[in-house]
Amino acid sequence: MASKSKILFIGGTGYIGKFTVEASVKAGHPTFVLVRESTISGPSKSQLLDHFKNLGVNLVIGDVLNHESLVKAIKQVDVVISTVGHTLLADQVKIIAAIKEAGNVKRFFPSEFGNDVDRVEGAVEPTKSTYDVKAKIRRAVEAEGIPYTYVESYCFDGYFLPNLLQPEATAPPRDKVVIFGDGNPKAVFNKEDDIGTYTIKAVDDPRTLNKNFYIQPPGNIYSFNDLVSLWERKIAKTLEKEYVSEEQLLKNIQEAAPPHNVILSIYHSAFVKGVQTNFKIEQSFGVEASQLYPDVKYTTVDEYLNQFV
Repeated sequence: MASKSKILFIGGTGYIGKFTVEASVKAGHPTFVLVRESTISGPSKSQLLDHFKNLGVNLVIGDVLNHESLVKAIKQVDVVISTVGHTLLADQVKIIAAIKEAGNVKRFFPSEFGNDVDRVEGAVEPTKSTYDVKAKIRRAVEAEGIPYTYVESYCFDGYFLPNLLQPEATAPPRDKVVIFGDGNPKAVFNKEDDIGTYTIKAVDDPRTLNKNFYIQPPGNIYSFNDLVSLWERKIAKTLEKEYVSEEQLLKNIQEAAPPHNVILSIYHSAFVKGVQTNFKIEQSFGVEASQLYPDVKYTTVDEYLNQFV
């Protein structure tokens, strides 16, 4: 069997990054994480970095904004996975330039891990700008002829489900629930470690090369109404429902302060416009993770919600 690709993570200490780094180690890939000098010496990530070291992760000193350090790090690996956060999305052009110069990368996964940014009809600000930046990075990757995989992992369970999509709430509702739009468009929810597992499976798979990689397991596709019904069954109670029209939601987005406006604009895309499931995945541009890897035992939304009952 061919040896497993060496993987460099950029943004590996971030929210989705750490799950993907762990999945890489578990799957037996030689795993490298780019870390800034200041991160190594600072207290905020010391526990996580110790955890990485105990797992056998190779920490590589470098910075997205330092071209030389980036090229040096990239030359040690076969695959680069970027999980950089919001503020560094546009700076991924620097990763692209370093990959081009290094000349040895078999595949690049830019920081996606959300919706398919080429299919987000009707998105509004402030989220629209983020989609636009991610789309620009895609076009830059393609223009340079760098082999790629774009991971669409949709709604992170840990962000969206602990409060059942109730903005500013800290627990799922017990009396009244607010539903955006008519509650019918379907969205996709995935547990973070499953996102890591599926992403790493795609690394050496020719079927995912130069494709969108959609993580849409059938047990994780729910409309807002479906989700509320599931929760009602779990708590054996019917909730009072307040439906917020699209018009009202758009007004709320404009009036809300960050980060609340960002969250509401994501809800608008996913639960009012239905951008996650309103198109058919065609072989020409994409593949679906749970179909490619039926052996992965993923956590369903139903199972995930049990912890809150």
